[in-house]
Amino acid sequence: VQLQASGGGLVQAGGSLRLSCAASGRTFSRYAMGWFRQAPGKEREFVAGITGSGSGTYYADSVKGRSTVSRDNAKNTVLLQMNSLKPDDTAVYYCAAGEDKYDYWGQGTQVTVSS
Repeated sequence: VQLQASGGGLVQAGGSLRLSCAASGRTFSRYAMGWFRQAPGKEREFVAGITGSGSGTYYADSVKGRSTVSRDNAKNTVLLQMNSLKPDDTAVYYCAAGEDKYDYWGQGTQVTVSS
């Protein structure tokens, strides 16, 4: 599985961004998908996840209520809608895929939130 994240950019605090992750392969629906982020000087952290069918979603407390993860298995795409962005959300965001664990990782997309 190859993953490509996009949609990052510079946004003011309070704004919104929608990140997209495009996946290759014909078995996309087998994989749980996750979004992670890494800020400068910090460890990578989990942001949100979604099951293969899309029936289950999971969020870090830091983004819960402000973010929505969704997927379109027909288009091999996962989205992360982020609203009410804060400067603390500034990071490189990565998408990942896996069955029991996240085995596949894409290149990140930079999100910068200005105050």
